[in-house]
Amino acid sequence: MADKFQIRGVVPPVVVPDTPDHELDVPSFERLINRLIDAGVDGLFFLGSSGEVVFSTDERRRQIISEAVRIVNHRVPVLIGIIDTETERMIEQGKQAQELGADALVATCPFYALQGMTEVEEHFRILHEELDLPIFAYDIPVCVHTKLPWKLLAKLGAEGVLAGVKDSSGDDVSFRYLVQENEKLGHPLTLLTGHEVVVDGAYLGGADGSVPGLANVEPEGYVRMWKAAQAGDWATVKAEQDRLNEISHIWDVTSGVQGYAGGVGAFKTALNLMGVFDSPTMPRPVKAMTGENVEAIRKVLADNGLL
Repeated sequence: MADKFQIRGVVPPVVVPDTPDHELDVPSFERLINRLIDAGVDGLFFLGSSGEVVFSTDERRRQIISEAVRIVNHRVPVLIGIIDTETERMIEQGKQAQELGADALVATCPFYALQGMTEVEEHFRILHEELDLPIFAYDIPVCVHTKLPWKLLAKLGAEGVLAGVKDSSGDDVSFRYLVQENEKLGHPLTLLTGHEVVVDGAYLGGADGSVPGLANVEPEGYVRMWKAAQAGDWATVKAEQDRLNEISHIWDVTSGVQGYAGGVGAFKTALNLMGVFDSPTMPRPVKAMTGENVEAIRKVLADNGLL
């Protein structure tokens, strides 16, 4: 299956709306998904870091996947994160996603019981053998505490174990080497950058697309940037990135929040202010932003024409 699945372009990691009593807010979820598809995105990634995967019970994961597949209704490919502590749990999650209609899976290496590279490689080989959907490796060492080496990723791509990589490592050198090696091998991997503020550089280097969390707030700019990159219009690519980076300051105009509360919390606050989400509720124990932080984000949105 891995060699049959193709995706390029903008694939936002979809933020999940919660009701004030911490249930899935399906109407808000539907508004966001339709808004992203209407903007022209090329796929949607659910249950990633922005999608509350590690905050979700098995039953909530099932609900998110079921609603996502229903709402998307084959309009774009659906990628599902099977992010968990160990291989057996990921196989369970992968089979569930498969059963519910996912088009591809996105998997980290195991975490908690940290592994060496021998075990990490075997982990991805087992997922490939046990699951019937193409698998993207999710390189996010800040959360799983293991950096996936570019040589290993290229090797697994060449052997058909991996269909692609979602790179959120922050290691631009490693990603650039991976892009070049992927070309030498005949481009077996789809390479997507998860760094929304330097997408222009990734495209210039040869990335196949992006997974920008900020696209939840402003998808059209990322779609225009991708189209400009495909046309070789690098001046427009840079201009779009510069504009999006001004919007990205929703992360750093706040105070007293950090990590998930500051990142995804800013997305939820913005989407609530824009009328897409009914509530900015965060998964417990994370608190939603209030007071001056909300007003600071409101000003960034207003200054950039999003209100």
